[in-house]
Amino acid sequence: MFRAPRVSSAIISAAVVATAAPKIAAQARPTVAQFLSSAEPLEIHAARRADRIAWMSYDRGMRNVYTAVGPAFRPVRLTSFLKDDGTELTSVAISDDGSTIVFVRGSDPNRAGWVANPTHDPDGAERAIWAVRSIGGSPAFRVAVGNNPQLSPDGRYVLFTRDSQIFRAHVSPAPATTRMDTAGTAFIREWGRQTDPVWSPDGTKIAFVSQRPNHSLVGVYDARTRTVAFLAPSVDFDAAPAWSPDGKEIAFVRRPGTPFGRQTQAGGGGVGFPAGVAANPPGAAAGRGNGGGRGGRGGGADSAAAHQPPGLYVAKFRGGYTVAVMIADLAAGSAREVWHNAPDDRVFTAINTLHWEAGHLVFPLSPQNDEWDRYYSIAIRDPHPAPAVLTTTNGLIEDATSVTFSRDGTTLFYCTNAGDIERRHIWAVPVDGSAPPRQVSTGDGIETYPAALASGKSVAVIYADAKRPASIAVVPMSGGAPRIITSLPSDFPIADEVVPQVVTYKAPDGLEIHGDLFLPADLKSGERRPTIVFVHGGPQRQMMPGYHYFQFYHWAYAVNQWLASEGYVVLSINYRLGIGYGRTFRRAQNTEARGNSEYQDVLAGARYLLTRDEVDPKRIGIWGLSYGGLLTSQALARNSDIFIAGADLAGVHLYGNSLDTAALSYRSSAISQIDHWKSPVFLEQADDDRNVDFAQMVGLVQLLRAHDIYYDLTVVPDDVHELLLHSRWLDVFSRMGDFLHRFVWDAEPAPHVAEEK
Repeated sequence: MFRAPRVSSAIISAAVVATAAPKIAAQARPTVAQFLSSAEPLEIHAARRADRIAWMSYDRGMRNVYTAVGPAFRPVRLTSFLKDDGTELTSVAISDDGSTIVFVRGSDPNRAGWVANPTHDPDGAERAIWAVRSIGGSPAFRVAVGNNPQLSPDGRYVLFTRDSQIFRAHVSPAPATTRMDTAGTAFIREWGRQTDPVWSPDGTKIAFVSQRPNHSLVGVYDARTRTVAFLAPSVDFDAAPAWSPDGKEIAFVRRPGTPFGRQTQAGGGGVGFPAGVAANPPGAAAGRGNGGGRGGRGGGADSAAAHQPPGLYVAKFRGGYTVAVMIADLAAGSAREVWHNAPDDRVFTAINTLHWEAGHLVFPLSPQNDEWDRYYSIAIRDPHPAPAVLTTTNGLIEDATSVTFSRDGTTLFYCTNAGDIERRHIWAVPVDGSAPPRQVSTGDGIETYPAALASGKSVAVIYADAKRPASIAVVPMSGGAPRIITSLPSDFPIADEVVPQVVTYKAPDGLEIHGDLFLPADLKSGERRPTIVFVHGGPQRQMMPGYHYFQFYHWAYAVNQWLASEGYVVLSINYRLGIGYGRTFRRAQNTEARGNSEYQDVLAGARYLLTRDEVDPKRIGIWGLSYGGLLTSQALARNSDIFIAGADLAGVHLYGNSLDTAALSYRSSAISQIDHWKSPVFLEQADDDRNVDFAQMVGLVQLLRAHDIYYDLTVVPDDVHELLLHSRWLDVFSRMGDFLHRFVWDAEPAPHVAEEK
């Protein structure tokens, strides 16, 4: 009887993995545990008035807060969470003087409100705000159940939202004297849904957004009088409040309210909340998405809007514009418009964030007619202001964590791949646009998450390169190479790593695809090796010739280095839909459920490998997680003739919910080719996955069983998409390595599965 599919949720210890026998040679080789042993910083923040930084570090499952103070910047661990217990640590924030650091412990809840409990604790798990002092050595303390804390400038209080209201908690290890200081009752309770609380620079006031039916308001809470005032209330959507540096004014964005044709009408002539008042995003174009457009009169069909009177379906301000930037004077109680977009404008329609810096309002934007996201600024006192583009560099600026401002607000620092499309570096530009951007960090490394220090002398970053995992480093603001301040474990196998080559090839439709090729260090001339293709998830990700700044892809790069040290050739493919190569590449046509055209990039990558002298054409495997799992299953279902085995971690196997074999979404899915799937597959998924429905794995296994396809399955109860316990990753990667060695390295034929046991 042939071996039945292995089904297991057992966890092996790191020690077992670390002592696993070498696979392809007699000499000792580094283990996957060693490649995953470095402490990885995941976010970094700087105090506004002191040269002190704080960061969260993941060290073999132990998540802790660290700090360092200039000029020496010696790392100091502040917390003592010394177990691999799967408790996430996120949302680090530091007070202006650097004395207090707050953070969140616990995972995001799933749709049912359940916080992940990966250790199966019978008491369940919670998500709570914690704090620790940066000096004195006192232990960290729990502040309140909550998330996304907004720390007051003096570090005494945090704000957060819960149940549509704003709560406050006192940041102190001593017992609080009132329920309000323990977040036992709402601090600001108003009609509607309260969001986005922002402290004033002196901490005496709080600006926030109050979402109401078909409109929203910007409110200001005054701690001295315990009163709330709304700024220039109107029938429109006000959002994105930003304080002036002196705390006397607030800028915000205004868009037209919901017209009748897009409202959800309540019985009796009243108007209730639209189908998701919070779902009217501040960046939505006027007349699109306002009010949800469901279940009420009109319903909001765009085709009908063109034939209706003005204002019934599409709302605009007088003059035909749809976005205005307002500034409110708190003392005068009035607001003025400082800028608005042009009628029929399609560029400045999605301003969602404002930064008030050195007399300018700075904001990010994703112009539809531009390959790259940009930052713009508006001069507040200019009598005729117009947005000026600051980031004229052509490159990716990924998100809000990619930017920071100097303490005086005159300089924007940002992370981009401009000038080095395969990596990331830090650039700087004056917020007034008086000079072009200049590159700050240089070299062959990857610098991300800039945090400008208060002294104006340097910028802290997360640094990595081809052989060095993510580390904390400091870069002079004047420019230069990063100074690394954190260290690697003594047994980290840096000498066993290789520097991957950046390669390019053409997909069948002519699109150029980039990849990173790992060639084993012991590869001999004329030798052909088994090869592994890696496909990232997302799909909006970009793998680089160095350690990644996102946690799983940091691990994935390490695993690819491990596979290369085991003797495999490895190709990591940046297929279409990914970031880093421009908007056209990211929004390619006929992708996903519309034709899965991105798979041709994977297949073309395999065909490129077949032209390489180092590759054994009969021993090519593939692995990936999430969207990478999806593409792995596509490869095995569509091209078992090329991919002889694969590892599909938490992949998607059916787009949408149509089982009509003629539907494009079904034909784009891997399961539409199940009759052609011959290769064995390694499968893994946790059943509290919040990214990919576990039903995807349940359904795939039924098909694999029915078609007599060999699979090796690991199910992890109570864990999430990217497993929270380090020991589990070691288990999964060790099992995956064994599977690939068996079916790719040794090219063992897939067993016939007669029955399961």
